[in-house]
Order: sequence, then C-alpha cells, then structure tokens
Amino acid sequence: MRVEKFMMRALGVLWVLLAVVCVGRSGHHIGHGVEARDNAADDSDNNLSLVTSANKDFAFRLYKKLSDHSDSQGKNIFFSPASISAALAALSVGARGETHQQLFSALGYSSSQLAQTDVDQAFRTLLANLTKGSAVFVDKLFKPKPEFLDVLKQSYSAEGFSVDFLNSTEAANTINQYVSDKTNGKINKLVESLDPNTVMYLLSYIYYKGEWEIPFVSLCTREDDFNVEENKKVRVQMMTMEEDVSTYIDQEIHTSVLHLPLRNLYSMLLLLPDNMTMLENNISPAHVNKWMKSMELRVWNIFVPKFSIKTSSKLNDVLKGMGITDVFGDQANLSGLAEEKNLLVSEVVHQATLDVNEAGVSAAAVTGIRYVNYSGIEGPIPELKFNRPFMVIITERNAENILFIGKIVNPII
Repeated sequence: MRVEKFMMRALGVLWVLLAVVCVGRSGHHIGHGVEARDNAADDSDNNLSLVTSANKDFAFRLYKKLSDHSDSQGKNIFFSPASISAALAALSVGARGETHQQLFSALGYSSSQLAQTDVDQAFRTLLANLTKGSAVFVDKLFKPKPEFLDVLKQSYSAEGFSVDFLNSTEAANTINQYVSDKTNGKINKLVESLDPNTVMYLLSYIYYKGEWEIPFVSLCTREDDFNVEENKKVRVQMMTMEEDVSTYIDQEIHTSVLHLPLRNLYSMLLLLPDNMTMLENNISPAHVNKWMKSMELRVWNIFVPKFSIKTSSKLNDVLKGMGITDVFGDQANLSGLAEEKNLLVSEVVHQATLDVNEAGVSAAAVTGIRYVNYSGIEGPIPELKFNRPFMVIITERNAENILFIGKIVNPII
C-alpha cells in the first residue's frame, strides 16, 4: 500500500521504523513435493501460527534485552519487533549452516517445524496487511544470487537498487533520500557515513498513520507535570478526556492498562505500572492476550501526554546477546546470498519515531468527536493519569501481531 494514500488521512498516531542490515566484506533454498490442496492450506495456516507466535515471544525478549542494555538506562525505548523480525528473516534467506541456525533460534523458529520457505511464506502473508516495505541497495560490482533477490521481492516486498558504494557520499545520499521519501521526511538522515567495503544495504521500514476511534479534544489539553524521576519533573501538554474506555487492572503485576482503539485493526495499549522493573521482568504475550480479552468498559477520566519522540540504536550487541554472533564476524556463512566469500554483517541499526496528539493535522479529524453526558452516573469518576514513565504497545486488535513496543521515560526528548 502506498504511502501517499495515508498522507491524505488525519494524523492521530504516527509510527515510523527502520531496521537496516549492512553487509560488507571481511579482512537452501528448501523445496518439497506438492501435497493435497487442503493439507497444504492447513500446513500454511499452521506455519503462519508458528511464526506469529514466535514473533510475539521475540518482541518481548528483544524488549527485555534493550531495556537491560546500558545504553538504554533512563532513556525512551521504542521499536518495531515486527519490522526487526522481518529484516532478520530476510537476512536468514541468504544464511546457511550455523549462521542460519543462530538467526532461526534467536527469532524463535524451530528448524524441526519450519523451513526457510515456510517462514518466507508466512511473512508474505503478514506483510500484506501492513504499510511496510524493504529495499536492497547493491553495489554495482557485487552480484547477489538471483534466487536470493527473488525471495526478498516476493516474500519481503523488497525493491532493488544499484549503487556505487565506493562513492560513499552519493550512495549515502541515495539511501537517505529513499528513506526520507518512504517516511514522509520523518527520518531523513539514516546513513551518516559508509564503509567502502560495503556491498549491500538491506533495510526494512514501517510507516503508519492512524486515527483514534474517540479523539481527544484539543481545547481540553493543558500543561501539566510529568514525573521523569522522583526528583525530576518536566512540563508536558497533557491531553484529557472523560469517556467510556476499556481498562484492565492487572493485580498480578500491579499495572493499569488503558486500551485506546484506532479506526482500523490496531490498538494502542498504555501500561502504567506501580513498579516499572516488575512490569518489564514479567510482561509476556500471555499478558497482552489476557488484557485484550478481559478489558472492562466504564467511565474514566484519563490523562495522556501529547508527545513526539525519536529513537536510534545500533543492535549488534543486543542481537549478539540473543545468540546471533557468527553473522557479525569471520564465521559468517552467507553463501545463500552470493558466491563471493568473506561476507559478513557490519551493523544492524534501528530508527523509530512516535508522535501522539489529539486528532491530527487536518480539520477532518475533529468530525469524529463524541460528547456524552455523564451526569447520571453515581459516585466519583476514577482517574488514570500517565504522568510518570509508562510502556506502550501497538498491536492488532486480536493481539496476534505486535507492531511496536516502547517505554516513555521522558516525553519531551
């Protein structure tokens, strides 16, 4: 689906993600016989279920690694596990031997249950419903295997471009312009510099806009305190509404969960814990499933900060900590990518932005505002105020595919 179509919609929530795999030089395709159509369909559904389940587990394992990493302490975290899974799965198309096994294992794919072609087909289905794409920038003197490029195109929606990485400035400008075009200018300088040994850049992006089902009213937004730490406060624009909203109070992990549906298949969950460490150490896909199935609808007075954040990180160390080691060194086996030897991955980088506001950038957004008279409700209206660090999860309404996870520590940086 083209970005231009989404540019016409009012902006309630915007997510942009880029996962990049840079391949440079160092100093199986699996097939099977055709079975009965019904059995093949059953196998395809089972494989999709296996990949989807593994992706959800990967999302929270990756979040835990990122939150534990020293570079993330006291900082906002925001990333798309869906896009990172897709980028690594695409990389595994060209991996062989132990390198391939490490990628599969870290992603949570059982090699005894799933072949690479099963994973490719699953992503072809998963990515069909997302505003997402990939691109491969290949050095003009480098010759990837045609079957590798074909799988990327068919299953991972990859576009291919030929560049001259020896002319590093021009190559960087080409990549940055592509990224800027695909993210509507939200990320305009992904590449600062390029190693002349680079032979290929594989990047994956998500660009998404969504409108709240019940927009916030701009006139109700007020300046308020956000408690970054016990002795540190910042001033934020705090959106508020008094509405029927879906919430879940999880006594087990002492966390209040607010469900804010969007006008599509997705929802935003905001998690306000009594203790952030307890939440981060215990959260799992099972919690998300439980929350989505057991939400209670009632009137709350909710307060959510209006914010815009950007995150950028290099994932090499985090991925190594998850068992993906060989691909970054001399042991890398990327023989399914090209005949050329001595290929390795030099970096996996990730950039993301998250913008949350009341209704959007066009007047059409206010047409969905709904006013309800609550004068007949007995008792005080409970309050849920996100004025201290909280987590955010963007998921499909059925909780099958988790698109984004983050932690907002400071909404003004």
